[in-house]
Amino acid sequence: MVRGLLKQLTSRSLSIAGKWQQQQLRRLNIHEYQGADLMSKYGVNVPKGVAVASVDEVKRAIQDVFPKESELVVKSQVLAGGRGLGTFKNGLKGGVHIVPADQVEDIAGKMLGQILVTKQTGPQGKIVSKVYLCQKLSLVNEMYFAITLDRKTAGPLIIACAKGGTSIEDLAEKFPDQIIKVPVDVFTGITDEDAAKVVDGLAPKVADRSSSIDQVKKLYKLFSETDCTLLEINPLAETSDNQLVAADAKLNFDDNAAFHQKEIFALRDPTQEDPREVAAAKVDLNYIGLDGEIGCMVNGAGLAMATMDIIKLHGGTPANFLDVGGNASENQVVEAFKILTSDEKVKAILVNIFGGIMKCDVIASGIVNAAKQVKLEVPVVVRLEGTNVDQGKRILKESGMALITAEDLDDAAEKAVKALKK
Repeated sequence: MVRGLLKQLTSRSLSIAGKWQQQQLRRLNIHEYQGADLMSKYGVNVPKGVAVASVDEVKRAIQDVFPKESELVVKSQVLAGGRGLGTFKNGLKGGVHIVPADQVEDIAGKMLGQILVTKQTGPQGKIVSKVYLCQKLSLVNEMYFAITLDRKTAGPLIIACAKGGTSIEDLAEKFPDQIIKVPVDVFTGITDEDAAKVVDGLAPKVADRSSSIDQVKKLYKLFSETDCTLLEINPLAETSDNQLVAADAKLNFDDNAAFHQKEIFALRDPTQEDPREVAAAKVDLNYIGLDGEIGCMVNGAGLAMATMDIIKLHGGTPANFLDVGGNASENQVVEAFKILTSDEKVKAILVNIFGGIMKCDVIASGIVNAAKQVKLEVPVVVRLEGTNVDQGKRILKESGMALITAEDLDDAAEKAVKALKK
């Protein structure tokens, strides 16, 4: 989820699905079959396909949708890249297979309900709840196409390459001169000239130039109207019947647009997301899981970043980014502690609150109640400063809880790391 894919473009690296995926961003990621359906609604050419969730559905799809196909593509549906080179925990190699029609049921059955591990899932992998059955296309050329948001041009940027079907990092290294970037004026929208530049960069071999320009414009229309943050097609392919087809696609959407993109955001698949992030979102908390041992609860993104930095400075490793915001309730603080303690890797917790709108006494009450409810078994270091700080400190002191208080951020981080080592 990718997961970014924003991003920093350099002349030698255009990591859209790789490095940027590691930058945890607030954006909706949807499955390939969902993206194909959305593109089809905008008039973009996509392979005929159907998503299935059981072996019985596989049988029906072969009979009803692909009765004349001798081969099909079977694609596991997980929100992570590298599926083709992934491995299932049941031993099956590869999350994407091209097989004869009479073997589709067997391969799909080995994927459904199983855990697929790829270079982007981590060792825990992700469960495959659906597989996407697609017609096998006869491809004569593979290209790369993407639209993302670019800080430098302050608007959408179309990235295209005449070579596709492999990672964009490899393409940028091998064919740097073939990667073109076409910025689009966010107010004017894509012009015929913009689309023509993209098509010239793609250099299609058999597809009609006019229809290719039309496909590029339709892709931009989708990107713009659905509040995309990323639309990546790899490969954008030419078929033997001279069609330009989006053979595989990744689409992300701005979470800030959820209120007016209800149909798209109804596609969210929480089973593919970190359950802690899902739980945090339900109570309006901002949570991102990391790999360290010190759980962090702060108010404000800037303070969160500073807290994680100073933990590292003192030799510790942050286990998360958890921002309770500027106006969290006592109940939200309790829920935040539940999320922190649900992570088995967390061996200590650091609470760092600078009270402005967020009052220190509310945080303190939440900490005390949380400690009672979740039966804290790890040391908790608390640093409070700002609005109602004296009341907050008094609540902590009178609670009878074994909480470690700190005077400033440096002191708090040092005590958290020492508590961890004990």
